[in-house]
Amino acid sequence: MIPAILACTDAFELVAVASRSAATARDFAGRFGCDAVTGYDAIIARPDIDALYVPLPTGLHEKWVGKAITAGKHVYAEKSFASNAEQTASLVRAAVAQGVALMEGFMFQYHRQQLLVQEMLKRQELGAIRHFHACFGFPPLPAGDFRYDESLGGGVLMDAAGYPLRAVQFFFGDTLTVRCATLFRDPERGNSLWGSAFLSDGQGLGASIAFGFDNAYQCRYEIWGARAKLIAERAYTAGPTFSPQLIVDGPAGRQVIDVAPDNHFVGAMLEFRHAILNEEKRNSHYAQLMSQSRALDDIRLLAQAAAPVRAAQEQAR
Repeated sequence: MIPAILACTDAFELVAVASRSAATARDFAGRFGCDAVTGYDAIIARPDIDALYVPLPTGLHEKWVGKAITAGKHVYAEKSFASNAEQTASLVRAAVAQGVALMEGFMFQYHRQQLLVQEMLKRQELGAIRHFHACFGFPPLPAGDFRYDESLGGGVLMDAAGYPLRAVQFFFGDTLTVRCATLFRDPERGNSLWGSAFLSDGQGLGASIAFGFDNAYQCRYEIWGARAKLIAERAYTAGPTFSPQLIVDGPAGRQVIDVAPDNHFVGAMLEFRHAILNEEKRNSHYAQLMSQSRALDDIRLLAQAAAPVRAAQEQAR
């Protein structure tokens, strides 16, 4: 993110980085030519800082994003924005009162490939949309990775699940509701490792999402229309020098669209600046935060409701 901030010379100036460790802060600041600050309270208190990028684990956001908002700072926080919709609503209310922007770190939305797909949908090149499928998952992480620690807001639901869910809402807004869901939890540690969910709009359009920390790598979405099908194979993690492909299967055969490389980190930073300067844009991001948080809560609750049924079925066998 810092290289992206440095690239946005007309939008942002990198002032400082903070760490709990003075040595870590000095080392990191030295790499990027900015001030080193020890402790998060200290960087929040600085009057020469208008906005903060918060990459802390989700479980720490309620405290530190809340303090930043109270101090009148605009906040770009990594996903997931908060541990549940209640926390998100509280932080959004505080941000509205302070007049500060909030934004969640789903950079993929600002890659040109998503904008191309949006334009194709507007032109109805795929016909009426019948189904959307998205998945994001990868092999196991190192055992000590914080993403496994649900006390810090870890677990697959707060991490990998957010990408395909955000993709549903990026293309279809909040018109789809979570209808059913499942989560697999590590029987020893209790943290969620993989899962899936189904959403629908009540009028025939459905969306299935799948996600995992213990899966073969997948980073894609598929849009199935009445006339054609589109596949994005590298949907969420296309680096600044990578040229992703969009594959369209239709009546004329297969078309492969090579999308020019794009830096979605820079795109996200420019969107953040827009939200800082524009009240309507700020409000749209408040709404996105709430829609995403509520859907994640729905997945969690529906998966919990399904778990006793599975347990009873296993006992019966």
